[in-house]
Amino acid sequence: MLISIFLPPSSPDQKDESCLTHLFQSFQDPIGNLHNWTRPAFSNPCSDFTSNLIGATCNNGRIYKLSLQNLSLRGSISPYISNCTNLQSLDLSNNSLTGPIPGELQSLVNLAVLNLSSNRLSGEIPPSLPMCIYLNVIDLHNNLLSGTIPPQLGSLVRLSAFDVSNNKLSGPIPASLGNRSGNLARFNVSSYSGNKDLYGYPLPPMKSKGLSVLSIVGIGLGSGLLSLALSFTVVCVWLRATEQKTAAEQEVKISRSMPDY
Repeated sequence: MLISIFLPPSSPDQKDESCLTHLFQSFQDPIGNLHNWTRPAFSNPCSDFTSNLIGATCNNGRIYKLSLQNLSLRGSISPYISNCTNLQSLDLSNNSLTGPIPGELQSLVNLAVLNLSSNRLSGEIPPSLPMCIYLNVIDLHNNLLSGTIPPQLGSLVRLSAFDVSNNKLSGPIPASLGNRSGNLARFNVSSYSGNKDLYGYPLPPMKSKGLSVLSIVGIGLGSGLLSLALSFTVVCVWLRATEQKTAAEQEVKISRSMPDY
């Protein structure tokens, strides 16, 4: 006798629903590329192990991949992205997103691929990003990121691709990234180029910015001594001229006071 067992469909995950709802609200979609990102779809984005949303991929009823590159998206990245706790790949590259990289990304403990390149993101690289210990790819090139590169990124032992080129980063490249040893992946100049005030291996060392303190002091002392010498010379000339004039006047007075014989 064959007994059929009917399993009820898995219930929607409220975290994924919150993640996608807030993410869509933070985006501006002028062309309508996310036309099927609607509220009903958010309530059950992974029915039958497939996704109803453009750019989303599911696994075991959870969103595990978001590929939203080249969609002309504007706006910012919602910090509620952290609710997609099963996310393993996030690709928002080649859009026009602005604002900071959310520090809340640290909650995506399964994240392996982070590609936010070719946007207009600003602010600093979150130092908490290495909390995503499985990160294999970090691509942030062609943005407006500033500040220093967090040395904590060097602790990511799985990191095999790293690119922060063409930003506004400054300061030294952390030795934990620039001088990786052993079996850890090494990153060349192309990973860091295009940051005017970034220096250190594999980039050239810091360039001297203007004159040193000793040079400035030396120039100041030299200028002071020169001014003093000129002033002394002027005073001496003036005193000499005054002395000669006084002597001449006295000679005239004496000659006038003497009687003519």
